[in-house]
Amino acid sequence: MPIVSRTTATVSRTTAAASRSAPTVLAATLLLAACGTESASPGGGSGEAPVRAEAWCPSDTAPYGSTTRPEPSPRTSGTPSALPVPSAGDTTEESVRITALYAWGPASGCAGVDYSADFELTNRQKAKATYTLTFRFLSASGGPVDTAERTVEAVGPGRTVKGTVVMRETVGNPPAVTGVQLTRIRSVPEAEASSASGPCPKSGVHLYADEGDAAMGLRVVGLHLVNCGTRPYRLDGYPTLELQDADHETVKGVRILEGTDQISTGLGGSGGPRPVVLGPGEAAVADLAWRNTTEFGEAVNAPYVRVRATAAADPVTVVPELDLGTTGRLGVGAWRKDETYRGSIPSSAARP
Repeated sequence: MPIVSRTTATVSRTTAAASRSAPTVLAATLLLAACGTESASPGGGSGEAPVRAEAWCPSDTAPYGSTTRPEPSPRTSGTPSALPVPSAGDTTEESVRITALYAWGPASGCAGVDYSADFELTNRQKAKATYTLTFRFLSASGGPVDTAERTVEAVGPGRTVKGTVVMRETVGNPPAVTGVQLTRIRSVPEAEASSASGPCPKSGVHLYADEGDAAMGLRVVGLHLVNCGTRPYRLDGYPTLELQDADHETVKGVRILEGTDQISTGLGGSGGPRPVVLGPGEAAVADLAWRNTTEFGEAVNAPYVRVRATAAADPVTVVPELDLGTTGRLGVGAWRKDETYRGSIPSSAARP
């Protein structure tokens, strides 16, 4: 799906990366900068790269679909080398600024980490919002070395928060990282943020979108609803959708079809609507299906979808990155019980 570059901070590296330990599976993980015990000191661009004061080693993030992040737990610390930043970086219209880049490696005392970059995010909107930022670590040639995604939750209007994006140790001997680029930013009003786990919302349900599947231009994304309350939750029919562009403006000219059989036969959402009653700990799913066909006309992209599980439900905004091409059609399946879901039955303490 298309990614639009927003801002780039390119950094000149003065030292070669330390030799890497045993290969691990390629992964990119992120960590709030609050986990560091002292602020970073960017290099001056000459001589040896300075060394940052001792900081906590980066750790993994929560799984996809979850907006709940655990509090940092005690862990080992290390001393990464600060790579020089020629400028403080420019602020985009979303007020994201890349402030520093660091080289880690075995010599830092933090195993499994190659690089990290610090950033600042300011919420210029009028309401509290949750942000998802996508970064790309770059080589000296400007080519990508790795990508990473960071979710920053519940940023109040006018507030500035600091964060860190981490590139974990990679397999083999990839090019040295000399820059980092913010390639995409998405924001969702905190009141409409989706969740797959964590504290049960006042609605009594978690609602989120999965990562989807794509083959030969056919796209399918699942909308998942989990009853995390202690009372039955009733569904009957189709979720109500509002498509939004990158500026949160309503996308017009797209037909939302009831059922997915007009997009492709054999999908799980092809059946008609039936009443669904979810007991505590049970789940339902509804499919979104479209074709990424581009012919005459302007291609339509709708990163955001505001979803109402029922006509009376409050909206939840998910970010499935709909690349609808020029087809002008999106199929939505009826809610059906998800017999494959194996969640836990909530306790009385989770009563909404």
